[in-house]
Amino acid sequence: MPGLLSIEPHGEVAVVTLQRPEKRNALSIDLRVELADAFARLARDDGVACIVLTGAGTAFCSGMDTTQFGGDREHRRRLVETSTEAFHAVGRCPKPVVAAVNGPALAGGFALALLCDVRIASERATFGYPELPIGIPPSYAAARAAVSPGVARDLCLTGRVLDAAEALRLGIVLEVTPPDDLQDAALAKGQAIARMPRAAIQETKRRILFDGERTWGALFDDEERVFRAALLDGDPEPAA
Repeated sequence: MPGLLSIEPHGEVAVVTLQRPEKRNALSIDLRVELADAFARLARDDGVACIVLTGAGTAFCSGMDTTQFGGDREHRRRLVETSTEAFHAVGRCPKPVVAAVNGPALAGGFALALLCDVRIASERATFGYPELPIGIPPSYAAARAAVSPGVARDLCLTGRVLDAAEALRLGIVLEVTPPDDLQDAALAKGQAIARMPRAAIQETKRRILFDGERTWGALFDDEERVFRAALLDGDPEPAA
């Protein structure tokens, strides 16, 4: 189903907006496909220097669309593949990505925001892994890649949800703005990045990705293994 996200150019900054406000921008299979395709296209577009990712309506992203979980093996395989592709597309994008967190960024939506290079939040934003109390392990890899070990462990072991002020204090976000100012603040950050020499920005982002792969690559790979095994093979065996 087309039209689950929009791409709006602002000079050399592309604003990508998740467009499922009635579902709090939950990541359905189709939305994950569109998200991966959009980031792949923007990565190849020489006219784009920076990407801003945000959500329509009152939420940034409430995580995976759990109403689509289950089904036959082919459907579950599709769940795994589209999830991996979407999160890889954002987390490994060769261009800088600014998250404009307009509302709740929860569960997989929190992980999605953490995979962006810079996060700016509305005062209405919240962050956390509320899936933990129902027995779903959160993405420690995404948390650890963006925040200190102590903060990552706290968030992943308690499942507590933070408001924007605490997220700022803990270094999860760079800036907190009134809701009406968020878009302008995120665009300003994106445009400031886009004004920098393109080759230098590309090289800096290459180093950011290299550092992430060297430091957290194995942890992300392990989480993907567990997710794949849980959906396709039942409970996974511990890694050797």
